[in-house]
Amino acid sequence: MKDDQTHLSADDWDELHFPRPEGNEFDRVVERAISRRGFLGGALAFGSGAAVMGTAFLKGTSAIAQQATRFAFTPIEAQTDDTIHVPEGYSWDVLVRWGDPLFSDAPAFDATNAVPAAGSDRVFGENTDGMELFSINGREILVVNSEYTNNAINLPHTAKGVPESAEDVLTLQNMQGVSVMEVAEGDDGWSVVVDSPFNRRITHNTPMLIDGPAAGHALLQTEADPTGTQSLGTFNNCGSGRTPWGTYLTCEENFNGYFGATAEVAADEIVMEHYQRYGVSTKVDPGRYNYHGFDARFDVSKTPNEPHRAGYIVEIDPSNPESTPVKRTALGRFKHENAASAVAPDGRVIVYLGDDERGEFMYKWVSRDIYVPGGDTSTLLSEGQLFAAKFNDDMTGEWLPLTPEATGMSAAEIAIFTRTAASNVGATTMDRPEWIAVNPVAIEAYCCLTNNSRRGATNDDGSLRTNAGGDEMSVNAPNPRETNNYGQIVRWRPENDDHAASGFQWDLYVMAGNPTVADGPYAGSENINAGNLFNSPDGMVIDSTGLIWIQTDGDDSNEGEFAGMGNNQMLAGDPVTGEIHRFLTGPNGSEVTGLCWSSDRRTMFVGIQHPGSSWPDGEGIPRSSVITVKRDDGAMVG
Repeated sequence: MKDDQTHLSADDWDELHFPRPEGNEFDRVVERAISRRGFLGGALAFGSGAAVMGTAFLKGTSAIAQQATRFAFTPIEAQTDDTIHVPEGYSWDVLVRWGDPLFSDAPAFDATNAVPAAGSDRVFGENTDGMELFSINGREILVVNSEYTNNAINLPHTAKGVPESAEDVLTLQNMQGVSVMEVAEGDDGWSVVVDSPFNRRITHNTPMLIDGPAAGHALLQTEADPTGTQSLGTFNNCGSGRTPWGTYLTCEENFNGYFGATAEVAADEIVMEHYQRYGVSTKVDPGRYNYHGFDARFDVSKTPNEPHRAGYIVEIDPSNPESTPVKRTALGRFKHENAASAVAPDGRVIVYLGDDERGEFMYKWVSRDIYVPGGDTSTLLSEGQLFAAKFNDDMTGEWLPLTPEATGMSAAEIAIFTRTAASNVGATTMDRPEWIAVNPVAIEAYCCLTNNSRRGATNDDGSLRTNAGGDEMSVNAPNPRETNNYGQIVRWRPENDDHAASGFQWDLYVMAGNPTVADGPYAGSENINAGNLFNSPDGMVIDSTGLIWIQTDGDDSNEGEFAGMGNNQMLAGDPVTGEIHRFLTGPNGSEVTGLCWSSDRRTMFVGIQHPGSSWPDGEGIPRSSVITVKRDDGAMVG
């Protein structure tokens, strides 16, 4: 592993550029966490004997969800090798790897030199993440995010993976974004339909429309786009979502890392303040990508408004390859993880959203208009109200509206500087809100709070550490552990069985931990045992039976506090009994991320990001991939 910025995680990159002193008082926080709301045997009872908030909380769970308690597989053990493991009676295969062709004119992949710049937008992208499958006129269309690049691998001719030319920058820009592709099953399994009319690559240079309250605002205007209504590219596409009307939502997460400066930045005080809040660097150095060294669009000393045009939910129509993606600014600007949709009893559309950074917030969008199948959907993601979540210690919560009156900001400013708006109304700081999932058979939702090493820590002067906006990150009810390296999953049930309601009840479905090496809250909740250890829950999807599929992106050292956890993995959880079983393990060094099913539910598509060896080819450079998982008897998976 080379000692350069190209290998840093997004969190570590932010820590390098925006450092704060470390420090914590372990004994004090353990005592506080154990007593807080009776963790580990009180108000929050976990495990097969208690459905955390009792039958009243789960009264909406149908008989279908009850069937999900009967797992259709035998749990597997943790693994530490360089391949995929699935239960007995299941098989996996590679569907598509980074660099595989989507079109017949794509360049051939070179196991030594990777993908050439010419044609790098004609192949499947790098570092697969969120994905969704759409059935369009009887054809299966898989849409997959490509979150970021592994520069030293993707640019093997460079010294440290830092782009050295405009061609290098273009290569990286083309490897990221979104791949839209038709897939089909034949006698030899699933494959990409090369040259399908649905196939499409959306990259860092694809034209986009800007919609919603921020569209046209002065902070979004540039010399190239003085109207502030059009932009190029979608960035750091992490989690995903789908709308009830059949479009794909891709989520811009760590967009800040693409920007830098070649000279002193002459932006006004407000812009500089929000650069800091969002982690946009003004240092004169190449950074991780060095886009700004060769493309003035990413140089904040030349184009200071360009970062304001990234960090949104982008809507893509997979049925129309000629359509222009739309950045939906009404859903806020922050480090979006995914977008989980629901429809309220009155027909309004709900979208739950997480901001994946330590100490940031959870959000909810409620449309003004109702969804009518086959009707006009043009306003459903642009006209409505955005809220931020406040969790109370009594296990209730409320959604705080981010209005001009409540925040002291204009509607456009709320859309552009959403983190500040949430801080202004007193939303609850969370331990990196990642994927959110809505249960299709019970009126409840879940959010993975993956970890937060800064929770409850102190600065050198004894003050509590804060998020980038100055909000304290002391231990709170849904985030009950200081120096939280394990993570937890919070769930909530809206008032009156209505996702549009302003109030909710909440609990913790699971606190990850390690009872084999730790006591107290760091051992985890009672549904954690030596057979299902994991840390850093990240991806999450709830299937049509109500079974919760949990994917991890954490420490796979298998040592110390992570002993026995093995490689990153995918587990299945029963929302009624609290049981959690391990279903799949990824290759060493990888993240397991992204999950969807074929239309007949007999095939599961799973993403394997940044494998640490030569997986899956067994030689040459590692290639992130999408795999298929099937039951050997041909039955439905899950």
